[in-house]
Amino acid sequence: MDDERKISLGEGAGGELMQRMLKELVIPLVRNADIEYDPAALPPGLLDDSAAVDDVAFTIDGHTVWPLEFPGGDIGSLSVYGTVNDLWVVGAIPRALALSMIIEEGLDRSLLRRISSSIGSASSSAGVVIATGDTKVVERGGVKGMIISTAGIGLKHPLLDGNHRRASFLRSGSGAEAPVSHWLRDDGVRKGDVIILSGSVGDHGISLLSFREGYGFDTELVSDLAPLGEVIEAALRVGGVIAAKDLTRGGLANGLNEWCGKSGYSIHVSGPDIPVKPAVASACDMLGLDPYEIGNEGKVILAVAPGSEEEILEAVKRTSTGKDAAIIGHVGARGRNVILETEVGGKRIMDPPYGDPVPRIC
Repeated sequence: MDDERKISLGEGAGGELMQRMLKELVIPLVRNADIEYDPAALPPGLLDDSAAVDDVAFTIDGHTVWPLEFPGGDIGSLSVYGTVNDLWVVGAIPRALALSMIIEEGLDRSLLRRISSSIGSASSSAGVVIATGDTKVVERGGVKGMIISTAGIGLKHPLLDGNHRRASFLRSGSGAEAPVSHWLRDDGVRKGDVIILSGSVGDHGISLLSFREGYGFDTELVSDLAPLGEVIEAALRVGGVIAAKDLTRGGLANGLNEWCGKSGYSIHVSGPDIPVKPAVASACDMLGLDPYEIGNEGKVILAVAPGSEEEILEAVKRTSTGKDAAIIGHVGARGRNVILETEVGGKRIMDPPYGDPVPRIC
């Protein structure tokens, strides 16, 4: 009977429902049991944002955002930045993308022209080329406007070696567990590591929701859509970065919980230290949403070795997209919970979103 159950919309949202579906119906079935996987090359358990094999990282992403154009971006720029960011957060320099468009019959030619131009501009800004691709047109109603899938490939950043050495040194001196992966991996965080957030959370999801539904919360609120290369490079130049994660579906809550689940260590964060724009906070209050569960498209969390956090924070704050960066917490003892200290001094568990608080934002 379970096999006859229909897939729900929430199971594609990046939260708890999706992780459960992947573990039950996808990951154990798509991995070839006859192939021996190197744990040092491919992360165990659930998949990271990108996979690394030897000195190459690769990733793939599907983009179903609606509407196709929104304040601060469109599905074209989103498809480029979303994919290059998945490469940057494992420590790879993006080099090339493959682009697949599935277009609904009846789409305005002028809209396709604008989206294609946006892809070109975003690719130039991100320093990647569209190397290959595929295009399909389906009947009206087959998709809603357009769906874009992008696959990306990147090369191991030369700064990773120095970053690895400094991270291992700092961990050894602090009494924390010293081993550090040469790649930035979700399962690498350990007790004592410090968590840095590159800026305010919830901007993308709330701005798109407001535009789509006509709420008009704040006409100046736009998506935070941006490439993360400048922030990641600034942190790697200092050294001591353990892991990095871009906060897309499920937002900050989902990103932190993925680190907990993969590493087996608890994470403690301070609510007053997490930047949230007033417009986002007001909108979430009105709609009963949690800003920590709202998706972003230009923010990253960094886990850094103790002793490097202030220097890395200052380097990130000097970048164009990291001006509002803040230290928001640390990794604690063994456990699988994210513990949030509230503004009134209490504590609560920050669970990952169960379903999809704001659908179709990426």
